[in-house]
Amino acid sequence: MTTTDPRSTPPGAGRRAAPRTVDVEDFAALAARIEAEVRRVIVGQDALVRDVLACLFAQGHVLIEGVPGLGKTVLLRTLGEALRLDFTRVQCTPDLMPADIVGTNVLDSAGGGGRFQAGPVFTQLLLADEVNRATPKTQSALLEAMAERSVTVAGVTRRLPLPFFVMATQNPIEMEGTYPLPEAQLDRFLAKVLVGLPGSDHLTEILQRTTGVGEVAVEPVASADELVACAQLVREVPIATHVTRHVVDLVQATHARDASAPEPVRRYVGHGASPRGGQALVLLAKAYALLDGRLHASVDDVRAAAPGCLRHRLVLGYEALSAGVAADDVVAAVLDAVGAPKPPVRGAV
Repeated sequence: MTTTDPRSTPPGAGRRAAPRTVDVEDFAALAARIEAEVRRVIVGQDALVRDVLACLFAQGHVLIEGVPGLGKTVLLRTLGEALRLDFTRVQCTPDLMPADIVGTNVLDSAGGGGRFQAGPVFTQLLLADEVNRATPKTQSALLEAMAERSVTVAGVTRRLPLPFFVMATQNPIEMEGTYPLPEAQLDRFLAKVLVGLPGSDHLTEILQRTTGVGEVAVEPVASADELVACAQLVREVPIATHVTRHVVDLVQATHARDASAPEPVRRYVGHGASPRGGQALVLLAKAYALLDGRLHASVDDVRAAAPGCLRHRLVLGYEALSAGVAADDVVAAVLDAVGAPKPPVRGAV
């Protein structure tokens, strides 16, 4: 039997921020301050910073794919400092055990009884570095935490802090000794973001910043309760019926058996996006709208969110691999096939 025991919850776990309200102007100003502070440390990755921040505001986890050395760890640590949030990093390896993630019960030599030793998941910002190097059993230990924001050990459920945000990374160039994430776990990520190499100008600036004396001090510009209030505002952003219908059309077009599916989907896709993919599109579109200072999600917001929300939710067959077709190619075909709808004209029949 599973129970919830608040007395056994580790310090900081289950912490809920004080109620607070923000409006669209507050949201945009707060986001601008956070982005500006993060960009003092992170160079040439403006799109990555914006996407990660949008996922954080939408209370969704993010999977980042890119080669080592692009600043993924530094990004999340900097966000933690700018937001005054607890940050923990876990380096995933094949010998990492589930208990190393969620924690375990240990013998308390002082009291003579048992006590719960919290794992690194009891934090607010968790970086799972090279998550595809952990075994499937350890990967699955993150599932309940990501989906339910709680952890169950020995039949006792413990709530995680709020906000709770997981950023996982995987290296696309080293496949030996890795365990590809199963589709069920991939679907837990609101978005998958691809990180490219910086240009020559940005690389020059990175070298100048990181090979000198001293480091850039990050100043706190927001707090956990402001972040929670922003996440609530994201949920409250209205979305028109024709925009929601466009989300539905995009999700349905990722399924090979649907009449609207373009030829690349019918040829290369074994399984399309789930309803959770549609939810991700709506939430990320709402976050994008607020980041732009608008209190309504548009078709353009949805289409901008489509690559990040859909690329990891398409299961491609072997034919796609042999033809060199990537998930982004299929998403682009879906966007081309499902044209952007026009808003209804007031008074039209």
